[in-house]
Amino acid sequence: MKTIKEKEKILEEYLKSLESVAVAFSSGVDSSLLLKKAKQVLGDKVIAITARSCSFPKRELNEAVEFCKKENIKHIIVESEELEIEGFSQNPKDRCYICKKELFTKMKEVAKENNINEVVEGSNMNDLGDYRPGLKAIEELGIKSPLRYARIL
Repeated sequence: MKTIKEKEKILEEYLKSLESVAVAFSSGVDSSLLLKKAKQVLGDKVIAITARSCSFPKRELNEAVEFCKKENIKHIIVESEELEIEGFSQNPKDRCYICKKELFTKMKEVAKENNINEVVEGSNMNDLGDYRPGLKAIEELGIKSPLRYARIL
């Protein structure tokens, strides 16, 4: 089993290999950790993208904005209205898949517009034990999961 320092080194090397990243940033612990580490490793080759929607609390959006200002990270807010996505309002079992597919598709477009190589997100090893249909969308779209890659948490 690897130490925390060894896992951190793996994370840093992985981020370096991506050259530039757009971090899907919710202001939660995992995405905050990932964004801060990406900024340390890649400097100005990092942007944060946060989705504003009816289901995302304004307080958390404000926390995301403040974090990025404090850390001097370019922050882009995209609009995402889950209730307008076909099939989502029927509340199917895989609604997270539907939402993540739409959201990460938008994030990939924003990354491309900003000359960023990859979109990354903060799921970790603990997320693999649950039913998480959103991870399927992430995989299908080629979104990278650096914390899982480094086997963190």
